[in-house]
Amino acid sequence: MGGIFFMVILVIVILLFVTNIKVVPQANAYVIERLGAFHQTWQVGLHVKVPLLDKVAKKINLKEQVVDFPPQPVITKDNVTMQIDTVVYFQITDAKAFTYGVENPMQAISNLTATTLRNIIGDLELDQTLTSRDTINTKMRAILDEATDPWGIKVNRVEVKNIIPPSEIQDAMEKQMKAERERRESILKAEGEKKSRILISEGKKQSMILQAEGEKQSAILRAEAKKEAVIRESEGEAEAIIKVQQATAEGLNMIKGVQVDTGVISLKSLEAFTKAADGKATKIIIPSEIQGLAGLVTSAVELTKDVKPEIVEKIEQVKK
Repeated sequence: MGGIFFMVILVIVILLFVTNIKVVPQANAYVIERLGAFHQTWQVGLHVKVPLLDKVAKKINLKEQVVDFPPQPVITKDNVTMQIDTVVYFQITDAKAFTYGVENPMQAISNLTATTLRNIIGDLELDQTLTSRDTINTKMRAILDEATDPWGIKVNRVEVKNIIPPSEIQDAMEKQMKAERERRESILKAEGEKKSRILISEGKKQSMILQAEGEKQSAILRAEAKKEAVIRESEGEAEAIIKVQQATAEGLNMIKGVQVDTGVISLKSLEAFTKAADGKATKIIIPSEIQGLAGLVTSAVELTKDVKPEIVEKIEQVKK
């Protein structure tokens, strides 16, 4: 009997020992109470608690957690009521403070987020609220982190998920955006037409400049050609005059070389007067030098019997 009793006691002790062995997994912590009071916090590893004295009061998850709170009604500075929902990223850093700091930590964080959001949005107007998400997130994270520090909670990040204004505000915003898009479209169209006109004007300007340059070059070429023609013509005339002068000089030299006597000169003079007295003139003035040749006229007539009757008649008239 005694052996059986001892075996039963031994089995009970072994069972109690085995059941009181605890293994704390990674990223977890156990809060241990002894006789109803906080005793210690178990970290990762193998632990043995005292039977009947110690108990695991709370198992804490030390991973970063995400809580998506439902939309909260808030009022802006310009009295516009809208719905805003937030997302809070937090992590438990002190298991004891988290266990004994607040009764319901999640509910406390939700209420604190709602009140903080109302305070921040109450200082902003509608347009500022829609365009200041980063400012709202930064302010909320700082306020929540400071408020939850005694609870053993570290708020890492706060994000405004959605901002839902009233339906009439949404309609007005859509109309405003539509008008803004139409205005931008009109501006872009006007700028395009302006650039098109400028390019066309620049093209016409360049065309006129090139045309003027072409006409200028053409006029210069025509002037150069005309100048060359005038120079060549002048050179030809000069050459012709020179040749005439040379011929005249050669003629004079030939006459000088022949040594024409006075009688020949007189006959030539008479021939000249014969041509002059062609019957059309009513009066002829004979120079004094030729009057002395009157005596030679008769001889000239006799010598020029073979001359045409018209010339003889003219000589007779000169004689009289």
